[in-house]
Amino acid sequence: MGLSDSLANYFGFEEHGTTLRTEALAGLTTFLTMSYIVVVNPSILVGIPGEKPGIVVSGYGPGEVQSMLAVVTIIAAAVATLIMALYANRPFGQAPGLGLNAFFAFTVVGALGIPWQTALAAVVVEGIIFIALTAVGAREYIIRAFPEPVKFAVGTGIGLFLAIIGLQAMGIVIDDPATLVQLGPVASDPVAIVSVVGLLFTFALYARGIRGSIIVGILATTALGWIVANAGLVGGDAADSLVAGAPGATYDITPLAGAFVTGVADIEAFTFALVVFTFFFVDFFDTAGTLTGVAQIAGFLDEDGNLPDIDKPLMADAVGTTVGGMLGTSTVTTYIESASGVEEGGRTGMTALVVALLFLASLAVVPLAAAIPLYASHIALVVIGVVMLGNVVDIAWDDLSYAIPAGMTILVMPLTYSIATGIAAGIVTYPIVKAARGEWSDVRLGHWVLAGAFVFYYVVRTNTLAA
Repeated sequence: MGLSDSLANYFGFEEHGTTLRTEALAGLTTFLTMSYIVVVNPSILVGIPGEKPGIVVSGYGPGEVQSMLAVVTIIAAAVATLIMALYANRPFGQAPGLGLNAFFAFTVVGALGIPWQTALAAVVVEGIIFIALTAVGAREYIIRAFPEPVKFAVGTGIGLFLAIIGLQAMGIVIDDPATLVQLGPVASDPVAIVSVVGLLFTFALYARGIRGSIIVGILATTALGWIVANAGLVGGDAADSLVAGAPGATYDITPLAGAFVTGVADIEAFTFALVVFTFFFVDFFDTAGTLTGVAQIAGFLDEDGNLPDIDKPLMADAVGTTVGGMLGTSTVTTYIESASGVEEGGRTGMTALVVALLFLASLAVVPLAAAIPLYASHIALVVIGVVMLGNVVDIAWDDLSYAIPAGMTILVMPLTYSIATGIAAGIVTYPIVKAARGEWSDVRLGHWVLAGAFVFYYVVRTNTLAA
């Protein structure tokens, strides 16, 4: 029996009406659509002293840390996707998720002031909790414990959160003491000009359905910035701002791997619990929603609209998150870009296996990740942020008991620069609005407990900040 026959038998090609060639093409398509994360995740997580919060390793420059994070991103994505392929036998790609990496860097490390090692400890704890709850089959209980409008609103809120981070890095949105934010000098700032051109180019590719449009847009924007800086069109600091510093690439991830252990000793209970809760909430519902959405395209859902054996892909996500946190990256999740491979005919874990192998192959381009300037990599945040706004159509806006909690979740998240605070706003609002409308049967004890816990936390935290 040859290799192709062995793969056909293991993954069940005949049962799923597919072939090795179809699965390989589907895997390539999925990888191309999500490969931007190899560049974008490190650029979000890396800390640049005086410029942005994130992971800062003593004795190493931002370029070196960025390349470490690229290696860790690739390994975490490959491990999670391999489990998806070999254990769950589903055509879904996984990698550190956008949104949660921004929450990690800008909210947890930046706004809350938590050491990045402790933030990684929260990722590992969240992953272990996810593994345990998946293993005991507690998925349905978890889903019932959280208000439905908040679950539907989180994606849109994260989209706005990502977009504002991206637009700031690109110089299109800047801070203003009178209005908080305003339009940047897009006609005179070289970074903003190159960013706008690159963003419009990327949107055009994305709208045309070009595979790998985001990574192509990032690379093209980087090249344009390099050309402008080196063609003498601008000089001095303006030219320097268009290109990344010396990459200083390294494949040594020992400063990151296992760093979560030291973070465990530096835990403040309330804040740590909030961070773990947020990681878990977004990870669980993002993964469950993505799995269901892509499975619908693939025709995997049963007559009740459920994905059979969903606990297996959920376990792949949970294990990937735990491994990723141990190695040094934020939460791993299932990518909606997997739909592109499914549309190419991918139906089995062979598609995911191809994605995992391509991630491993991308280790060869790790130095490139550190050579991408911040404004170019953050084009991905704006593009994905715009796409995520589509989640808003799932909210029942004609029902105020849904519209108010959902609206609060969406508005508070980007305006406070915190996914956790947006979720808290929705969870606190939900039982109050439901009770005001006399819809007591829709409110469970768990809703009140969660709302009370969030109120207590923010009363304590804001009073501490005021002091």
